[in-house]
Amino acid sequence: MQNEQVTQTTAPSLFKLGACLIYEALVVIALSLAVTTIFVLSLGEATTGVKRYLLQLFLWLTVGVYFVWCWQKKGQTLAMQTWQLKLLNQEAQLLPLKAAILRYILASLSLMVFGIGFFWAIVDRDRLFLHDRLLKNKIIYAPRKTALPHPPSET
Repeated sequence: MQNEQVTQTTAPSLFKLGACLIYEALVVIALSLAVTTIFVLSLGEATTGVKRYLLQLFLWLTVGVYFVWCWQKKGQTLAMQTWQLKLLNQEAQLLPLKAAILRYILASLSLMVFGIGFFWAIVDRDRLFLHDRLLKNKIIYAPRKTALPHPPSET
């Protein structure tokens, strides 16, 4: 599956990218609530001190595992599957582990700077996020292959 080739290279619309980001935020919120619950039940309140920073690091790493695993294994997160988007490298293949980790780190940094790397897609000719432009990745519109209905059987 790592060398899966995709010939479709149509860039998604800004609407699809934005809708996917909103859906992705909902998934991250749900995952974060579940992980925070586990953390607090295991280690107690985490509103101050070292526990607060440990919780933040634990959340960042957990969300990172979700994204990196999805990008590396399928090229799609849950939101990307819903909006029929796929992340590929410049050879039109799924991202290797190191590239997926680097993408997560750069995307995180982009969010810390008011999301500038995501807004970059508005002015980019290929509608790429800044971290994808730098890493030579692309998000493409990849519609699902629908199965043709079976003809009725004659008996």
